[in-house]
Amino acid sequence: MATPLQFPCPISPDDGEVVLLGHGGGGLLSQRLLEQLILPALGSAGGVLLDAATLPAEAGELAFSTDGHVVQPLEFPGGDIGSLAVIGTVNDLAMVGATPLALSLSLILEEGLPLDTLSRVLRSAAAAAGRCGVSIVTGDTKVVERGKADGLFMTTAGMGRIPPGVAIGPAAIRPGDAILVSGDLGRHGVAILAAREELGFSTSLESDLAPLHGSVQALLAAGLEIHALRDLTRGGLASALHELCRDAGLGALVQEPLVPVHGAVAAACDLLGLDSLTMASEGRFVLMLPAAQAQEALKLLSREQPSAALIGRIGGEAVLLETSLGVLRPLELGRGELLPRIC
Repeated sequence: MATPLQFPCPISPDDGEVVLLGHGGGGLLSQRLLEQLILPALGSAGGVLLDAATLPAEAGELAFSTDGHVVQPLEFPGGDIGSLAVIGTVNDLAMVGATPLALSLSLILEEGLPLDTLSRVLRSAAAAAGRCGVSIVTGDTKVVERGKADGLFMTTAGMGRIPPGVAIGPAAIRPGDAILVSGDLGRHGVAILAAREELGFSTSLESDLAPLHGSVQALLAAGLEIHALRDLTRGGLASALHELCRDAGLGALVQEPLVPVHGAVAAACDLLGLDSLTMASEGRFVLMLPAAQAQEALKLLSREQPSAALIGRIGGEAVLLETSLGVLRPLELGRGELLPRIC
């Protein structure tokens, strides 16, 4: 029987240790980091380490998604890069109706990253996975020189299973479909703005970061005919509607007064000259389904987020916004990257 590696100096993140280039060399320091910090934080201590995880085969269609995470700062009001990485991938799977099965997690660590920061975000990732009912089953760790990774980058990939008979996507969108949002918009973007102290902007608002698969499963369990879903991340509602309508070859009309926006989000956007309809969320989605089912869907969504709203319908050839004065104007996309590194 192999003798376990002996580490003369156990890792103690609270002692001010930082990531070293040697942690990426595959030797004793790498093993020490993996076995004493990364695996325990993710709840995988004592497991057999293989280059690939094996998953049980079951009937049904699989969904697969991958996502990179470069958010700055690494920790922000309402979340951090660890919880964002897990929940972001689970939400991508949810947008095609999939229940998450397993995730992989890849770390790019920068030399000098405090080990206590790494420990916190990994524990947060593990907690988010538990909240989503999914396991992190495999991963990888690399270390780069100081100044090459801004602390920590994460990449997640996820697999999920789609229930039989579910086919969610732009091809299913039909004229007359109702458009709903699952809650108020833009909290994540504002929380990230406030966390960047150089902007001189502050708010008590937290990110709306939250898993979405439970809400989607509740809609499907109620027998509702979901035509399309899109989570409202970069580019916000404006980007999601343009992408879905473009792929469906249809237009949309959104009633601006019906779009739910928290007062703090609206105030921040007014102050900074931003459009709340292009602000990112990390726990909200837009939904399209037959108009006859809109009220039932709204009732279900409101159990999770009372601010959920019916905001418009599919139709026409352009994506339009109707103001409180009844004026129609194009729903414009954000121009350029006003808020880099938000996810």
